Amino acid sequence: MACNVGLTPVVKPGVSALTRGRLVQVDQGYFRAENISAANGLFIEAQAKIDVVRAWGGGLVASADGVRFTVPVQTLYACSNPRYFGLRYKDATWLNVVNDQVMGLGGVVVPGTLRDSLFILDAIHARDGGPKPETVITDTASYSDIVFGLFAICGYQFSPRIADISDARLWRTNTAADYGPLQPVSNHTIRLDRIRAHWGDMLRVAGSLTLGEVRGHDLIRMLSRDGKPTGLGDAFAHYGRIFKTLHLLQFVSDEGYRRMIGAQLNVTEARHRLARKIFFGQRGELRQHYREGMEDQLGALGLALNAVVLFNSLYIDAAVKQLAADGFPVTDELLARLSPLQYDHINFLGRYAFTRPPAPGLRQLRDPHSDDEMDDGEHG
Repeated sequence: MACNVGLTPVVKPGVSALTRGRLVQVDQGYFRAENISAANGLFIEAQAKIDVVRAWGGGLVASADGVRFTVPVQTLYACSNPRYFGLRYKDATWLNVVNDQVMGLGGVVVPGTLRDSLFILDAIHARDGGPKPETVITDTASYSDIVFGLFAICGYQFSPRIADISDARLWRTNTAADYGPLQPVSNHTIRLDRIRAHWGDMLRVAGSLTLGEVRGHDLIRMLSRDGKPTGLGDAFAHYGRIFKTLHLLQFVSDEGYRRMIGAQLNVTEARHRLARKIFFGQRGELRQHYREGMEDQLGALGLALNAVVLFNSLYIDAAVKQLAADGFPVTDELLARLSPLQYDHINFLGRYAFTRPPAPGLRQLRDPHSDDEMDDGEHG
């Protein structure tokens, strides 16, 4: 399912566990979103225990971004997207959440061109495993004042990379205060009275979002009508402007903060490139007719991605420890630059053999000074 090739390459009529009937039975009986999520949670937990992973992050920073797939079949869950696919094709977006340890925490399917920000909270609250992120990073297209407010009241620091930052407004809470060099650019005032008037409702919204009683996508749409915020939406917008202003000031003044945002978004882009390599079948098109089928197939893709990251993390850790034992100066700075998203050693095309149990333990590491190439059977 992750490779988008279907069951045919896996079917082995002479093996009882791999007959088409048995595989179809397993597919229909066990291949569900909740089971994929449970398996993904085990991968996330296992990878976090590997020593080298701690050099990449603590698991408390996450990014959310979407990867688009052409949908050539008739379905209500895909929309036209002329900007990326022209007028002939429809598409769906897989919005996935990735932590700073390079593991996917889960994702949701978004039809067509709907803004990613409407679904980010849903994806984070429905994550498959790992600790709750403290900082959530997105690209420019995913922010608004209301979104800042919803993230803040749910306990997240929302940190989008804003392309048009020179046009962004800075807000103040005290009209009589002197903000020094920021005085000329902080001409807009946050209405704290509107926040106080709706504070009880805002807390109830936060509880409903956290408990999954309401979807962030539906809530954000309800907080505005005809492009204008409701009273509660206006309160969230003013509340969000506090945190948006803090984010803008930190983004401008703190180079380390900007680097963190850029590095995490680069991790997401690299993960999407690997996703395209894995999802090679049927020209990389998503051909499921129903939302559940799309979610199950892209959930399998996320599981395969995390399997590759876990595999690579194990062997990177083993190689690093071997280098350290040989006297190579392994520093934290070097470890932080390693990536488990490399795939030159992964054999995406070829035979799929599930008839022989894997050997216990890790394979022997290759000698970097040897000219011997791996046999085809040694590819992952």
